[in-house]
Amino acid sequence: MAAAARLALRGRPQSTPNPSVGAIIVKHGRVIARGWTQAGGRPHAEAMALEAAGARAQGATLYVTLEPCAHCSERGPACADLIAASGLARVVVGLGDPDPRTAGEGMARIRQAGIAAEALDHTPSRASLAGYLLRRTQDRPHVTLKLATSLDGQIALADGTSRWITGEAARAHVHSRRALADAILVGGGTWRADNPRLDVRLAGLEDRSPERWVLTRGSPPEGARAIASPAGTTAIDGALYLYVEGGAQTAAAFLAADLVDRLELYRAPIVIGAGRAAISDIGLTDLAAAHGRWACVERRQLGEDMFEAYARRR
Repeated sequence: MAAAARLALRGRPQSTPNPSVGAIIVKHGRVIARGWTQAGGRPHAEAMALEAAGARAQGATLYVTLEPCAHCSERGPACADLIAASGLARVVVGLGDPDPRTAGEGMARIRQAGIAAEALDHTPSRASLAGYLLRRTQDRPHVTLKLATSLDGQIALADGTSRWITGEAARAHVHSRRALADAILVGGGTWRADNPRLDVRLAGLEDRSPERWVLTRGSPPEGARAIASPAGTTAIDGALYLYVEGGAQTAAAFLAADLVDRLELYRAPIVIGAGRAAISDIGLTDLAAAHGRWACVERRQLGEDMFEAYARRR
């Protein structure tokens, strides 16, 4: 199941507005087929895996990160029906689907076909579906805030000079993270000062550049769309994943609104001293309230820089 959750990343964000799901079929202890949600949302992961398995699916076990869909579509059959007719012996689901068209019905249909089926509350599967779950339950995207700082938390010299805080490996990693987002956002000040490209510049992934957005109360700048406040993320056209890059006031606005779900921090081994801080005032008045809110979920070295990711505890 953990492998299926990792496999699901292959479909993100091209599967939007559908969730990116991973599926693996196992028989006699060996993986015989894999699938993940394809561009535009079809075929679904289960359909892809079953097609790859063919007759070998007979008596096998399917591991899939999200409950198989139970609703009909002009774009393809319901996955629950495909599974019911597949000859599979067992289905293990990472998470139930909150979509009312499927919720519980997918599992019921599979069991009615005589196939053993169990639904877990699998943490990696839940994490891989974070954007879909938030859009379904709160009508907003999953928000990642990215910060690149010195060891003392600065993002620029006092005069605003900021290129480059981190090294080449860290910057390439940022582009890989952009490629997983539907939309990318900076503040109006950053847009006016830097005119950032906000695209993906990794060979083979250029077509995954996210849609550009700016946090501003003014008119949308040329080449981007705008929201006036973090609460406006609900209007970002069904996006499941939003990547926020800066600057300090924009970072503070999202943190103060408690709309950051994942914090990604790149730290360069430099000390700036009197410079420009990564985050401006977020309205914190009690230090105790700052504790217990973030959990480190990833840490790695990128050249000379350190990358850390923190998930918001809710």
